[in-house]
Amino acid sequence: MKSFTISEVVDSFGVNKFTWSVFFFLGMSMVFDGYDYMVVSYTMPQISAEWALNKVQTGSLSSWSLFGLIIGGALAGIISDKIGRRKTLIYSIAAYSILTIPIYFVQSFEAYAFFRVLTGVGLGACIPVVTTMFSETTPTNRRALFITFGMAWMIVGWVLGGLVPTIIVPLYGWRLCYLIGGIPLLYAIFLYFKMHESAYWLANKGRKAEAVKVLQDIERIATGKITERDPNDMIVPPTSKVVGPKALFSKEYRSATAGVWITYFCGCFIVYGINAWLPSLMLEKGLKLTSAYGLAIANNAAAVLANCSTGFVAEIIGRRKNLIFSYLIGGASILIMAFVPGYFAAILAANVFMGFAINYAITAVQPLMAESYPTEFRNTGVSWCQAFGRFGGALAPIVAGIIMAMQLGPQMSFLFYIIPAVVGGLAAYLFVKRETKGKSLDQLAQEKISV
Repeated sequence: MKSFTISEVVDSFGVNKFTWSVFFFLGMSMVFDGYDYMVVSYTMPQISAEWALNKVQTGSLSSWSLFGLIIGGALAGIISDKIGRRKTLIYSIAAYSILTIPIYFVQSFEAYAFFRVLTGVGLGACIPVVTTMFSETTPTNRRALFITFGMAWMIVGWVLGGLVPTIIVPLYGWRLCYLIGGIPLLYAIFLYFKMHESAYWLANKGRKAEAVKVLQDIERIATGKITERDPNDMIVPPTSKVVGPKALFSKEYRSATAGVWITYFCGCFIVYGINAWLPSLMLEKGLKLTSAYGLAIANNAAAVLANCSTGFVAEIIGRRKNLIFSYLIGGASILIMAFVPGYFAAILAANVFMGFAINYAITAVQPLMAESYPTEFRNTGVSWCQAFGRFGGALAPIVAGIIMAMQLGPQMSFLFYIIPAVVGGLAAYLFVKRETKGKSLDQLAQEKISV
């Protein structure tokens, strides 16, 4: 039997039933994740009114879970690289679903903030594992497509996070929306019995026999056949001398780290800031509650299209060009939204374009997160990048609240997002030097070792 790599075996099956099953399993995880985050924006006006919150406190309602995301992401990357992708994903889903339920009963701003931080820890652990798992289970020539397309599931959750409150809040109030957020606990139990561990992670840990077993399961699902492979014939790239968070800032990886961290920070700042305040901004412009919510839902629906399309473009023109281009378009869309005429049709069109453009930008960096680092600290790289980005997302609603408190008008509330759009584009141009399009994970790891 000739030697083989995991990438060669996975690529030989192409896109198959296993690929789509993983796409569904991971995708549903992101739907629940997206709902849990976005439900805050749609219950924010009612919570603010009930507890008589000021603008900064109201903006912070969307930030508390993001602070938890930073903590959860920083810890989960290290944990996932040690105990595996599967366990980390299951535990994180169970954690954030269980911790969302008590919010139904809270009676103060402080108690709400406390549980949203704890919930955010679970959310922060979930998202980077999903990105990493997508990168480690899909064929090389479709890797960017599935990573970015997979992020569209989270936007579906965002849309649900708008639809459910639109229906529930007028009838039953805001609290029931959080009780519904406990449903993912059942899904975590389902994944426990259905989810495979990453073959890349198993092989990197020296568990080649188990990695081969996973590859056989993939082959059986994909083709209905099983090929006997000797684990000793599996080629695994040598591990890096430095692993964990320290490796992200080593000479070999610091430029890539700067590129993905800054661009993702800027993308999160724009997307989370606008999403948190969009319903409130539209209410300030004089729109009815249902119209304001409708615009926010349309914004997120456009984001689904962005997530589905950016991977296609990245596979054609490359990750770097796609990322630079995305921030140019994102900045232009914000300008249009700031100066759009005041009638509803024009606002709706500008809003949909902005939703597409800013989410295209934040998603364009996703493949590079996973492709920039080797297996032994890939999820650490993804999770620390996302944690840093979520810090930007956590700051944005608060900063936006400060801007709105200055009473400069809705136009300025949009225009200040031009700054992170420009910074994100410059970071992509200056720091993202390595093109990863068309290269397998094993090939990318070997290239770094050869440098």
